Amino acid sequence: MTDLRKTGRSAVKRMKERGIYDRKQVNEILDAGFMCHVAYTIDDHPYCTPTLFWRSGDHVYWHGSSVSRFLKQAVGAPACLTVTHVDGFVMARSAFNHSMNYRSVMLFGRVEEVTGEAKSEQLKVMVEQLFPGRWDELRPVTDKEINATTVLRMAIDEGSAKVRAGDPSDNKADYELPIWAGVIPLSMAPGELVPDPANLPGVEVPAHLRGFTLPDDRD
Repeated sequence: MTDLRKTGRSAVKRMKERGIYDRKQVNEILDAGFMCHVAYTIDDHPYCTPTLFWRSGDHVYWHGSSVSRFLKQAVGAPACLTVTHVDGFVMARSAFNHSMNYRSVMLFGRVEEVTGEAKSEQLKVMVEQLFPGRWDELRPVTDKEINATTVLRMAIDEGSAKVRAGDPSDNKADYELPIWAGVIPLSMAPGELVPDPANLPGVEVPAHLRGFTLPDDRD
């Protein structure tokens, strides 16, 4: 087991019993998602960017345009990356005790740029992790497209997860009140596929997209 607590900022302070520092459990929460927020400071101003991410080995990766000033200035800078899954609304017997069931991860580190062959490899990993089997069905990526893309990464070395699950936690006296309490489960699910009107005649939905599921629902 690897403990991700390296400094005081890594430890969960509020509801500390919900804090998780085990690398394996953190990876599981990361692997269940595909959207993150990356926060950093540029020219003494704070920014927080939502972006698609993926985990490969000991790093989390994200990408963007090679002309983005944010990405250029982020290289070498400290950053904070967060991922959150909302699993349900927790309905208590008082407004104060309402809550959410969730799984979240917060990581700290310095941003690195990925270049060369590793850059091309990670772009493939990005597509294949979200849409297994799709990369080989697409036309090859051109050098121009690769050059127009910046791939960044951050080591999974410091941070924590925070998880809330289960039933409402009410004041003892409130359990005697005739008020319904419980959990409203929440989940994200893919809808019915919508074909591009520009698809060539006879082009069918590929096998890898039939029955598509999100990472959080895969075995």
